[in-house]
Amino acid sequence: MAPTSPQVAVAVDAARAAGLVLRQHFGRPQQVEHKGEIDLVTTLDRRAESLVVEHIRAAFPDHAILAEEGSGGGASAQDRWLVDPLDGTTNYAHGYPFFAVSIAYEHAGRIAVGVIYDPLPDELFVAEAGGGAWLNGRPLRVSTTTRLVDSLLITGFPYDRALFPAALRLFDAYMIRAQAVRRAGAAALDLAYVAAGRGDGFWERPLQPWDMAAGVLLVREAGGQVSGFSGGPADVYSGQIVASNGAIHDQMLAVIAAADGE
Repeated sequence: MAPTSPQVAVAVDAARAAGLVLRQHFGRPQQVEHKGEIDLVTTLDRRAESLVVEHIRAAFPDHAILAEEGSGGGASAQDRWLVDPLDGTTNYAHGYPFFAVSIAYEHAGRIAVGVIYDPLPDELFVAEAGGGAWLNGRPLRVSTTTRLVDSLLITGFPYDRALFPAALRLFDAYMIRAQAVRRAGAAALDLAYVAAGRGDGFWERPLQPWDMAAGVLLVREAGGQVSGFSGGPADVYSGQIVASNGAIHDQMLAVIAAADGE
C-alpha cells in the first residue's frame, strides 16, 4: 500500500497544487530573471513555492522550510522540509517539457518522505522511509542491469562554467563505458527515473539539497543505492550524489575515481 502518513498527504497535496499552476502556464511567455549567467528563476518558481509553503505552514506551522527561492524558520529543530518548487526552470522557461515539483520532509536529520510530481504526464512519485517507493500508486523497483556497458546513465551540468572542465571529463569517461548518457536538466526527475528503472544510474555535482533529497529517498526505497562520489554515505547537504540500481554502483564509482585522478 502506498504511504499515507500526514507528511506524505501534505507533500502530495502541495506538489499537486504547485504542479497544476505550472501546467496551466506551461508554454506561455515567462518573466525570467537571472540568478547567475545561466541560472534562471521565473515568476512561476516563486508562485509554485508560495503554494507549497502555504500547504506546509498550514499543517505544520513549527516546521522549518529550506526552499530554493527562500527559506523559513520554524520552532522545531527536528523537522525540516526541502522544497524545489520548479526543478528544471531553464526547461520550463523554454517550453521544454521536462520539469517537476520536488518536496522532501526530514526528521532528525533523516529524509523520511519524498514526493516528486511531474505535472505534464501527471506522474506522482512518492516514497516514505521504510514504506517503499510508488508511482501513481504502483510500487517502483530499480532496474536489474548489471553491466555499465549495458546501462543508460543520467547526469546534469553545473551552472558555474568554471566547473565545466571537470564535469565534461567525467561525462566523457562515462560516455565511453556506458551504453548511453542522458542530460535532461532536472535532477529530481532524473533520480525519480532511476527509482522507476527508466535509467540505471545518475551522478551530478554540485547539487543543492532540495534538488536531490526526495529523489535520494525514492531510489533507496525502490531498492537502489546512493552514495557520495567517493562511495561514502549519501548526504544531501554534500553537494554531490551517485545513485544507481545498486548492481552497477561500484562500476560507477570506479569511473569517478579514475576520472578524478587524471
